[in-house]
Amino acid sequence: MSRPPRRAAAGVRPRASRSPAIRALAPALAALGTLAAAFPPPARAADLRIGYIDSARIFQEYTDAKEAQARFDRLVQGWRDEASEKEKQVKQLRDEVRDQSPILSALKRQEKDETLQRAVSEYEKFIQDVWGPGGRAAQENERATGEVVSAIRAAVEKVAADRGLELVLDASGGFIIYADHSMDLTSLVIQELNTRSAAGTKR
Repeated sequence: MSRPPRRAAAGVRPRASRSPAIRALAPALAALGTLAAAFPPPARAADLRIGYIDSARIFQEYTDAKEAQARFDRLVQGWRDEASEKEKQVKQLRDEVRDQSPILSALKRQEKDETLQRAVSEYEKFIQDVWGPGGRAAQENERATGEVVSAIRAAVEKVAADRGLELVLDASGGFIIYADHSMDLTSLVIQELNTRSAAGTKR
């Protein structure tokens, strides 16, 4: 979805990966896949009371998840703008070194080269700090994703307990071939989540 800025002029080689997005929540929610409520296992499989959710739809319709995505997108755009400014500075300095070198003294040329190298290093460091492994983008994504997943898990457990269910599966994981629609808890979970969100309660 969101990408780090393109590479700077030749010589600048930031090792930037694709910016993570909170929409990586879809696979994260697959961890809810075989979410069992806090009940002892039944004696016979035939007695197992099961429901299922569509975590992808929950993510799309859960108010707090949409707001978290919007906040993350704004952060990413700010980082991209800042990186773009640093890239422009590198290009400007590189052009100056290229155009002015023939008329500069050896000392002035060395100063220009050092200024350029500092700008290149700052740009590459910024790219790594934001989009590198464990960078600010990944940390913010993990934080926001964790909060949303915890809220969804709590809502699923509440709905499952209210309906006396012992196992809840996730249809978005691709493991459910067929299930009666009466077993679909998605709308109930979304309603529970948005009610909690409106009330300011995420427990």
